[in-house]
Amino acid sequence: MNEKENEATKEFEKSLHYSGTEKYVLRLYVTGMTPKSINAIENIRKICEENLQGRYELEVIDIYQQPQYAKQEQILAAPTLIKKLPLPLRKFIGDMSNKEKILIGLNIVPKKDTKK
Repeated sequence: MNEKENEATKEFEKSLHYSGTEKYVLRLYVTGMTPKSINAIENIRKICEENLQGRYELEVIDIYQQPQYAKQEQILAAPTLIKKLPLPLRKFIGDMSNKEKILIGLNIVPKKDTKK
């Protein structure tokens, strides 16, 4: 087994043990600073800060500036969010405004609303 395969195996095994403290690695692909792109950035940052504070890495990639990434990840529409870790990999398309759908897709249990 080569080093890359060994590392991938370790990441996979680590993802099987859900402890609620995993670090999330997210990439958001946008097309310039359009209103839809800006909304997607704001929405996913808010979701992450409310539910993953200190446990996430969010990289925003403008596919106009870095088209090679869009090709590598097979991005067909933007904005697109890719959850790289913890596994399984997930993709979301749109402005990230459907918070419930994003939380479910990321396998995140939302924090309870303390205002009730």
